[in-house]
Amino acid sequence: MSAPSFSPEEIARLRELLDIEAIRKVGVLYSQYLDSDYLEALAELFTEDAVCEFGPYGQWIGRDTIYKNYVEVERTSGPNPGSKPYQAMHANTNHWVEMTGPDTAVGRRYLLDLLTNRAPDQHPFIWLAVYDEEYRRVNGTWQISRSTIQFLWPEKHLTGAFPGTFPPAR
Repeated sequence: MSAPSFSPEEIARLRELLDIEAIRKVGVLYSQYLDSDYLEALAELFTEDAVCEFGPYGQWIGRDTIYKNYVEVERTSGPNPGSKPYQAMHANTNHWVEMTGPDTAVGRRYLLDLLTNRAPDQHPFIWLAVYDEEYRRVNGTWQISRSTIQFLWPEKHLTGAFPGTFPPAR
């Protein structure tokens, strides 16, 4: 017995699911590259004109600035300068993605940011936050075009619209 063929609507839905999975992979790679100290690869996940709104870390505009600022935050600030793979772990969960066009999407994912170099009796969490993001397909590849981190704990740094209407209506 042969499997039933897909309808045109099912084929369109499968294409959408493939795009959503590709976007989720960008989110996973973001954390892997950041935590592994692969900052060059991390910067390549962003569009050339990307905007990052990172609360206490400021607003970063453009891939070159994003790279430079990640180097500053991850390698040169704090008491222990230099490359520090897996000093922190950026665990992302609940990654929701909504297609807004054939080459655009929005998403939201939770961030559990933990330090791995603290003593066992110290709290490992440094941030609980939410990434609100926009994605754009560029030359066939999904990239982050806007990333806004809504910091929830231990300090609140929220944009005025958070949490907004969620999920946005289609």
